[in-house]
Amino acid sequence: MLAPLQSVPLVGMELEPFLLLFITALAGGAFGAALGALPAFIFTGFVVFLGEGLAILQREVGVVVEAVPQGELAVGVTGVIGFGAITGPHIAFAGGVAASAYAGKKYPEMEPEGWDYHFGKNILYAFGTKPDILTVGAVFGVVGMLVARVAGNIGVPTDGIALSVFLTAMLARVAFGYPLIGRAAGEGLLDMSPFERDETRTMADGGTEMVRPATEPWLPHQYKWSGVTAIGIVGGIMAGFIWIQTGSIFLGYAISAMSLLFLQLGVEKIPVTHHITLMGSVGAVVAMPVLGYDPAVVLVAGAFGALAGILGEVTQRIFYSHSGTHVDPPAMAIVLVMLLVGVLYLVGALPNPGYLGL
Repeated sequence: MLAPLQSVPLVGMELEPFLLLFITALAGGAFGAALGALPAFIFTGFVVFLGEGLAILQREVGVVVEAVPQGELAVGVTGVIGFGAITGPHIAFAGGVAASAYAGKKYPEMEPEGWDYHFGKNILYAFGTKPDILTVGAVFGVVGMLVARVAGNIGVPTDGIALSVFLTAMLARVAFGYPLIGRAAGEGLLDMSPFERDETRTMADGGTEMVRPATEPWLPHQYKWSGVTAIGIVGGIMAGFIWIQTGSIFLGYAISAMSLLFLQLGVEKIPVTHHITLMGSVGAVVAMPVLGYDPAVVLVAGAFGALAGILGEVTQRIFYSHSGTHVDPPAMAIVLVMLLVGVLYLVGALPNPGYLGL
């Protein structure tokens, strides 16, 4: 789990703070449904960018807001809001993902023109004020909060927020009648060649026969192994450099998340890199005590970024491409890389666990 969130445990919480968290998570999940999952996550990027900027300013200038102890202001913005009950991905993004899954079955007529995949995968769509859809988002916001808190409290050695994003997305598939994995059209789950050959299959969406791609890659412009490896190296190196210069693990992640505004606005071929930059920062953090040499550290960061990019692609081919809802490849990549980091730290093979509070 992201370190700032561990200051508010679930087990042993007094009733009033828990009710506050519960009610706010309801609103945060509904917020994600209203705006749409991707727009809500873009807000995560802006809020985390603000929080990390405040933290850097406090460290560099040494001036704090009156009556706010050193670090608390930045932790409040980054941890309690950015990664918390307002725009935390496990709450707002998860609520938006569940809302899309629900609407894909309940309201297929809402599908916008030009959307080729199942409507349940459309995380760009804002559902506005429709009460039942907001309710779905609210419920999954609370579930996402609980999963992340429990993961942190029992000491799961990975990122509890990313784990929650994955598990709530799979729960939405079960809840709304989608296959957990789906049937591969090609030679196994990892085969993207049906998409490359423009193969289609007919699906019944809301009683209407729809022609869909036989295989639906998460990002049609970002699925080839060479490409995800290349952008992984680039993003990882950049994030490692950002950490070396600023001391912020999450600033590169925030910049990547904000860049998705251009993807939301329809700019073609914008890469999705927040898993890459976050893991690149982690690579730099774990490498610095061992190597102590900046050029070598950023190369390790690039390797971590490449690993995240490759794992994101592997997981999208398994969990995303063959069913009808969004299961987030960056979240799955973060879970896997941080699980590796957490386990290696616990057995003494790494000097620190990155941002995990182990």
